[in-house]
Amino acid sequence: MNEHCIANESLETTGFSYTLSLINGKYKMTILYTLMEFGVVRFNEMKKYISKISYKTLSSTLKELEADQLVNRKEYPQIPPKVEYSLTERGKSLIPILDGMCEWGDKNRL
Repeated sequence: MNEHCIANESLETTGFSYTLSLINGKYKMTILYTLMEFGVVRFNEMKKYISKISYKTLSSTLKELEADQLVNRKEYPQIPPKVEYSLTERGKSLIPILDGMCEWGDKNRL
């Protein structure tokens, strides 16, 4: 009989830990939620929507999400520069998780 014992396990090797490593950060979930709700969003629109985030933090967080292949960045060659962000297919696969969190929050809000 193969017994499942916590002493033999490591949190770092779980899918939960990997998922958390991708979405952990002060604004990552907020950015993903914004893109889920609004689809394609320009940088300044997102900054206005997430009013408390600094430009530097928004920029670096978007770069991290892009590096993790959760967010797509599309730059248009024009002046002034136009950049749009959207969820990649990989990012869209998080939508059921984000929806579940929204539903839970709506049901359990005090």
